Amino acid sequence: MYERNHQEVIHSQLVCDYCQAIGRELGFETEAINQLGLAGLRHDIGEIAIDAAILNKSEKLSDAEWAEIKRHPEIGYHILRSVTELAEIAKFVLEHHERWDGKGYPKGLKANEITLQGRIIAIADAYCTMTTERPYCRALTDEEAIIEIKKCAGQQFDEQLARTFVEKVLKKEWPKA
Repeated sequence: MYERNHQEVIHSQLVCDYCQAIGRELGFETEAINQLGLAGLRHDIGEIAIDAAILNKSEKLSDAEWAEIKRHPEIGYHILRSVTELAEIAKFVLEHHERWDGKGYPKGLKANEITLQGRIIAIADAYCTMTTERPYCRALTDEEAIIEIKKCAGQQFDEQLARTFVEKVLKKEWPKA
C-alpha cells in the first residue's frame, strides 16, 4: 500500500502519533498506547484492495466508487484478524469510520457502541485528512480543521474526545460558539 502511495506513509504515521498522544492524555497504559498507535498506523490497510484510480480520483466519486471506498474498514479488519499479532487491533480499524450519531459505516454504530479506540482513530484520521492536500480537496489550515472538528463534535465525533484532542494534544483553544 505504501509503495502505491507515499503520502499514505506520512498520513498513517501522523494518525499513529495523534492516536498515541490522545491515549496518553486519557491515561492509557503503555501497552494500550502501543496498540492504539499500531491501529492508527494500520487504519487504512484495507485500501490495498481498492483500485488506485478510485483512491486518487480528483473528481466526485460515483455511488459505486464511494461504495468501494467504504469497504476498506471491513477489508482491513479481515486482513488484521488473519495476523495473530494484529488481531487485537482489528476491531478498532473496523470502527474508524463509525460516527457518534450512528450515520457512519460499516455497521452504523453510534456513541458508546463504538470502541473508544475506534473513536480516537476517527478524530486523528479526520484531522490528518483535513490538514493534508488531497487530489479531491485543498488542505485546511489547523484553525479551519479545529473549527470543523468542533462543528462535527456530537455528530461525527465524540465531543469529549474531540475537545481533549484540540485542547490537550494540539494545545489549542476550543473554538467559541
